[in-house]
Amino acid sequence: MSPQIDPTNGLEYHELSHPWGHGVPAWPYFEDVKIERLHTMARSGVLTQKITTVMHSGTHVDVPGHVIEGTPLLHEIPLWRFFGTGVIVSIPKEKWGVVNAADLEAATPEIQPDDIVMVNTGWHHHYGDNSMYYAYSPGFDKSAGEWFADRKVRAVGTDTQALDHPLATAIGPHGPGAPNGLLPWANEEYKKQTGRAVIEDFPEWEPCHRAILSKGIVGFENVGGDIDDVTGQRVTFAAFPWRWVGGDGCIVRLVAIVDPKGNFRIETGGN
Repeated sequence: MSPQIDPTNGLEYHELSHPWGHGVPAWPYFEDVKIERLHTMARSGVLTQKITTVMHSGTHVDVPGHVIEGTPLLHEIPLWRFFGTGVIVSIPKEKWGVVNAADLEAATPEIQPDDIVMVNTGWHHHYGDNSMYYAYSPGFDKSAGEWFADRKVRAVGTDTQALDHPLATAIGPHGPGAPNGLLPWANEEYKKQTGRAVIEDFPEWEPCHRAILSKGIVGFENVGGDIDDVTGQRVTFAAFPWRWVGGDGCIVRLVAIVDPKGNFRIETGGN
């Protein structure tokens, strides 16, 4: 899709969010989104809709309080975390591939301190209500999370199902999925394919989540949209969530802003 161009200044707005609505793909232990029309044009002359959903739906942001007790919740996160310059890097991975610290160190453009970083593994092309996207996804390992934390980036995003490899989530033998995983067949298939139990290769529950969120670095999941069009570039990002008191995360509309003339650049700071 072509970017939306501001006619007053020529800035390009690139959509990095997946469409959201009826039938939006859901993580294995979430209920489907429900949307009810309380008023309709035909019946009431006005349209009013009621939505029932978890906030970890579609393209969304996780905040520290989502996984680490006693850490900031959504209303306690400074606004500058959700806006600033950064990079979109290509790190292609296949089924169950691992994105590690070495991948991030070698990425281009170079990831710098205080950057917002989006990683394009190519997996957003599989986004949907299917096993390929959720069960077979690649993902960050513990070393990647620690690398982001050491680099002191502002925020992290990925075009996969979570900030961690799926077998290091409850899909594997962790947390609410223990001891067999939410998708036992995937764990069995991994052992048959590799000769190793999932717990041997992914011994910790969501180590990347914990490494970055414990440092106040927010994380975007299910990034997609037109990410391919701006991969390999340094851009300005914007994605303000709701001002939800006590929130653990939030659906967002994530946007990359590009100035073809090179005049628009937000100099970020704050860490």
